[in-house]
Amino acid sequence: MSIAHRIRIEDVTTLSDDWYTLKKTTFSFQRSDGSWQRQSRETYDRGNGATILLYDPRRRTVVLTRQFRYPAFVNGHDDLLIETPAGLLDDAEPEARIRAEVEEETGFRVREVRQVFDAFMSPGSVTERLHFFVGEYRPGDRQSAGGGIASEGEDIAVMELGIAEALAMIGSGAIRDGKTIMLLQYAALHLLPAAPPSAR
Repeated sequence: MSIAHRIRIEDVTTLSDDWYTLKKTTFSFQRSDGSWQRQSRETYDRGNGATILLYDPRRRTVVLTRQFRYPAFVNGHDDLLIETPAGLLDDAEPEARIRAEVEEETGFRVREVRQVFDAFMSPGSVTERLHFFVGEYRPGDRQSAGGGIASEGEDIAVMELGIAEALAMIGSGAIRDGKTIMLLQYAALHLLPAAPPSAR
């Protein structure tokens, strides 16, 4: 259902165009009762991105990364952030971008990847739509140490965890990244479900 007819853009001001683009937009929005209300919002445009969870169904393991995230640090997270590999599309198709990104960050060259959903991660202020992928891996698929691109400030460590341990880390607060929590929960439901008690 399109809502374009309910929005009238009145003014757009660029507040910052440095790392990414921050704009302030004044617009009128037609409310549910038919009246028009003038509003103002700031939007941060960093482009769209993709993320992937590598999983080994035989060993019931997943591959995650650890890296420094300054915004999380200044908001009280005094540790490296544990995440699924991810990156901005930079005009590439989501599947092509995530294949390159996962190899840069983890060293794994994946055979097949599958997009499972996409989501707006912070729609109150950030325009980014994130494409979520999953892909199987085996230990022999690792082609390099990974670690990211040093010239871009990346210093990425690679972690291999059992799915049960990774899920427990959500509950303990060791994993706090939203995209990672979403993909781990997807894996627990659809890819690596817990075995029934009789099968243990």
